[in-house]
Amino acid sequence: MNDEQPPSVPAAVRILVLCTHNSARSQMAEALLRSYGSGRFTVHSAGTEATRVNPFAIRAMQELGIDISGARSKHLDEFIEQEFEFVITVCDNAAETCPMFPGRAERIHWSFPDPSAVEGDDEERLSAFRTVRDDIAEQIHKWVNEDRPGR
Repeated sequence: MNDEQPPSVPAAVRILVLCTHNSARSQMAEALLRSYGSGRFTVHSAGTEATRVNPFAIRAMQELGIDISGARSKHLDEFIEQEFEFVITVCDNAAETCPMFPGRAERIHWSFPDPSAVEGDDEERLSAFRTVRDDIAEQIHKWVNEDRPGR
């Protein structure tokens, strides 16, 4: 009889991604962290103001095979009592207004321009979302593959 216990499965690292409206940058970052994290992360996103998920963000993510069409914009109040290992802000406004979260959350700030602010025809606007999506993806890829404690 084998009395050895199977190795314990480490709990997923809890991450909250914040932006102003939770409509584009934070939604894309949430989905990319899930995708690149290969199950290592439990990821949520929220905004300092909840609105709706931008259709151009949905389209840009679909191009990568990631479906965020069922996502909804959430206010950070939904998560204020929860503990996270990391709180990542992806816009300067959220970084400035982000409240303190309980526990040991490490705050990380990645500044990305707001693709929703780009004016023009649909192709020009979608191009802005693609650029920001790709910049977020590159940052997340680097971060996920960094050597850090608990990895």
